[in-house]
Amino acid sequence: MTYKTILTVVTDPNMAECSIRAAAQMALGFDAHLEVLALGVDQTQVGYSYIGAGAVLTEFSLERAEADARAAADAATKILNGIDAGLRFSIETVVAEMGSLMAVVGNAASFVDLVVQGRPYSSGQSYQAEAVIEAALFEGRAPVLIIPETLLGKTNKLEHLATPRRVLLAWNQSTEALVAAKRALPLLKQADLVDVTVVDPPSRGPERSDPGGLLCQYLVRHGVKAQVSVLAKTMPKVSEVLARHALEEGCDMMVMGAYGHSRLREAVLGGATRAALENSVIPVLMAH
Repeated sequence: MTYKTILTVVTDPNMAECSIRAAAQMALGFDAHLEVLALGVDQTQVGYSYIGAGAVLTEFSLERAEADARAAADAATKILNGIDAGLRFSIETVVAEMGSLMAVVGNAASFVDLVVQGRPYSSGQSYQAEAVIEAALFEGRAPVLIIPETLLGKTNKLEHLATPRRVLLAWNQSTEALVAAKRALPLLKQADLVDVTVVDPPSRGPERSDPGGLLCQYLVRHGVKAQVSVLAKTMPKVSEVLARHALEEGCDMMVMGAYGHSRLREAVLGGATRAALENSVIPVLMAH
């Protein structure tokens, strides 16, 4: 398995550079095709307009969404044209209503190997940034690589994004964590070392005597250089323990399962997933 089609979704041209440059470096590193979805969102809520004003509001909102999509496409084109002549990419301009945002992004993510997006909780990001990630994870069932905006000025970090030196793989025996590990295999194989990290393993279950052992064996058989670290939960949140361990071990990427819950029939990022992303300083690959 490898990554041959990579997607990034642009909804705000002012926040696009980090994710576009990161996605381009991943595409170059894996000799993959980069797809850019320049998305304008029609935010009309006609049900709350004055009688007779619905058509006017709808037309205005649609025109604004189309302009936003064109601006996103123009920004993406300008950035990509200045990266590498060997980069293969395509840009699609799309307008979606608020109610169909999840479906549009989910459909696009369903036919790619990896989605690359900026961190949704950074300064200046809109609510759409989180919605795009949710759609890719829960609707498109695609792995999503989240890039902290702090890496934008660190050229060396982005250039070596496809070849991480040390990766922390968070393991809790869940289906989501296993899916994340398998979807991350192309990256894990590139790493010098993968640290399978288990926090407070359960006293019962198939791995009670050897936490992380079966996963480590699986990875080694795929040519991954892996080890297991078992940690106590010495901080209030597991995400905090993982973040500290990643810092102490000099990890430059984290892999973990993405967890969500249902809200009005739409999956949204759960507390553990949100907590892991809010203060991330290294790229985080998630899958559900």
